[in-house]
Amino acid sequence: MNNYEYIIACLPVLGEKAALDRDAIMEGIRSQCSPADNALIDILADSFDPGKLDSAFYAGALSCRNSFLRQYLMWDLQVRNTKARYLNRALGRPEDTDTIDLPGALDYDGEESVQAVLSGPDILERERGLDSLMWDKAEKLVELHLFDIDVILSFIARLNIADRWNKLDPQRGRALFKRLVDEIRQTRQ
Repeated sequence: MNNYEYIIACLPVLGEKAALDRDAIMEGIRSQCSPADNALIDILADSFDPGKLDSAFYAGALSCRNSFLRQYLMWDLQVRNTKARYLNRALGRPEDTDTIDLPGALDYDGEESVQAVLSGPDILERERGLDSLMWDKAEKLVELHLFDIDVILSFIARLNIADRWNKLDPQRGRALFKRLVDEIRQTRQ
């Protein structure tokens, strides 16, 4: 268990015509991880389930010992709060309606980049832009990591983004997944 080098080296390469099978990839990763690592993967998986994203989830996730999860999920909360504030302003509602007010979740350095994406005219491009910010954050958080659970968690976060776009737009999803695999391979050489 916890043979991170092997897990990372065995991440699949997706060709142009291949379909993205997120569930099979996840099953392969999970089968090689320890129960403690799978618990971290569970927290990350819950962050992609809108029904679980409440203040109790974020409070628990932000107190996690894993640095990647704390930082990535704080960014996720900050982006979601900024999106809620943007929508509230557009609808004439009180700005902090439907936000989660945890320390650092409402005011942060990257808010301008999120606001710039949200001010775009095309709703699909806004969603892609927000996912691109999430992708970039997941990538940036593991820049100096080689073979550890954080690299795997980052891969899983980006895999979920690629899977989302694959379901919405298969060509775009394959391109994102190929980018993910290429990035992992390049940084590990």
